[in-house]
Amino acid sequence: MTRRPVELSRAEARRIAVRAQLLSAPRPADLLEMVRSLGSVQVDLTSVVAPSPELVYWSRLGPAYQLAGLDELCERREVLELRGRIMAADDIALYRAELAEWGEHPRVEWQESHAEWVEANDLCRRDILDRLADESPLPAAAFDDTCEVSWRSSGWTNNQNVVRLIDFMESRGEVAVAGRGARGERLWDLAERVYPQTATVPLDDALRERSRRALHALGIMRPKVHDLAGIARREIEPPGIPAVIEGVRGRWCVDPAQLGQPFRGRAALLSPLDQLVFDRKRMHDIFEFDYQLEMYRPKAKRRWGYYALPILSGDRLVGKLDATADRGRDRLVIHAIHEDENFPTSFRAALDREIRSLAKLLDLTIERA
Repeated sequence: MTRRPVELSRAEARRIAVRAQLLSAPRPADLLEMVRSLGSVQVDLTSVVAPSPELVYWSRLGPAYQLAGLDELCERREVLELRGRIMAADDIALYRAELAEWGEHPRVEWQESHAEWVEANDLCRRDILDRLADESPLPAAAFDDTCEVSWRSSGWTNNQNVVRLIDFMESRGEVAVAGRGARGERLWDLAERVYPQTATVPLDDALRERSRRALHALGIMRPKVHDLAGIARREIEPPGIPAVIEGVRGRWCVDPAQLGQPFRGRAALLSPLDQLVFDRKRMHDIFEFDYQLEMYRPKAKRRWGYYALPILSGDRLVGKLDATADRGRDRLVIHAIHEDENFPTSFRAALDREIRSLAKLLDLTIERA
């Protein structure tokens, strides 16, 4: 018997999404538990204001978050980085089966060609493993390119043989990010030295659990196999319960734990890559928010700024903050605050507190342009 979808208003859907992302009041109190609840956070080191993960964690914890906090978790191996996302270290149990079978059962043509390319460059792969066994951690630039077949791409990775090979070795579970260098470059080690000793969850069970956790982190999402840090895709039953949103076409899945829960909102400044806004279609469907990251657009065509931060007010996205961290002058420069609608006085005060908190996090003085 097919269950009738839960009917939600847009406001209810927004509140579920905000609450699931730990952006409602009160704030979370523990960094590691917050990392677990969010599932995974994308690594992006663009520092126009601060690296995206720092903004993500600060926007939840607020003044309780210190920039060194994430580094300490990494050093204690309580969090790890996998395929460009930060997650709790023991979550590797949900990825071991997938890493182990990489290239063995390709489901699409590009996976087969990637596996063949790695096999063709097995000598270089073994050179990397031998070097790491003796001296590590090391950046990709430390390894000699002994690849026999060059990597071909129409993008920036063309002929970046060692970089691509190490990426695939990470996907095979052979190497892992052990930390970051002074310039943010990844430092590599043997995976067995980085990942904690855990059991291996069978692949189908792992994919179901990862999908469930993705729904827990998002609150509401489209009913497709969705994994915030996924590599493989398999047809599994969508998590949660079916839902429809008033005024929005199509079906959704909602986390049943979020239904009927109270909501108390607050002000927040978000990274452009924050999970609340990362899926721009979902953002538009639920929040009806007009936003793009404009760092790749010509200056004359930007509406909100090079790295504008979305502004959250309760369950609504209401504007963008155009700011730059000028570290040479120890200033957080506020170029503009773009209001999608006139902010009430009470919210202006709350937003100002968030801006001051951000400046304190970065140890900068606010300068209004």
